[in-house]
Amino acid sequence: MPPGRKSGGLAPMSSYTPVLKKLYNEQIVAELVKTRGYKNKHEIPKVMKIVLNTGIDADADKNQIADAARDLGLISGQKPVLTRTRKAISNFKLKPNQIVGSFVTLRGNSMWEFLYRLLAVALPTIRDFRGVSPKLDGQGNYNLGISDFTIFPEITVENVKKTMGLDITIVTSANTDEEGRELLKLLGMPFRRTEAAPAKAPTAA
Repeated sequence: MPPGRKSGGLAPMSSYTPVLKKLYNEQIVAELVKTRGYKNKHEIPKVMKIVLNTGIDADADKNQIADAARDLGLISGQKPVLTRTRKAISNFKLKPNQIVGSFVTLRGNSMWEFLYRLLAVALPTIRDFRGVSPKLDGQGNYNLGISDFTIFPEITVENVKKTMGLDITIVTSANTDEEGRELLKLLGMPFRRTEAAPAKAPTAA
């Protein structure tokens, strides 16, 4: 074997860097330091994790539950965790330990890959799309509701028996909404432009 060549001739998977993560490291960090004047690298906001959550009807049968978990797994690339009730809630006809939803928590490369697909592929396919709300949660995190999960290319529409919504929570290390919003905007989040209300004309004396 030639010196310096690894067995198999394949690069290790650990060397792979997602497109959006590379953009963050090589351009966005420098831009944030420039605009915000951060002195410590730990002050620079970053995406920590992304949580995907979907509800499942209380009267859903085993096949519907399996379909919902399958589709969420296809979208996220990770096996979902089923959410169950802790106690009975008669008003909603829920029994103890009943499945009411499923969720996935993404970190690392999986998180970056999903965020790239969301921003570059899924959101632009929404009909008459005019951007998303620029409002964050008060702690630098962003919540986005998707009414139709078939906007994701991983889903084959012909296999969907019932459309489900999807709640996406992007958790950042930002200390303020303003910092979190700037981070997400630089990553490509298509925030809607908010136009200031026109000034009132002065009234005659």
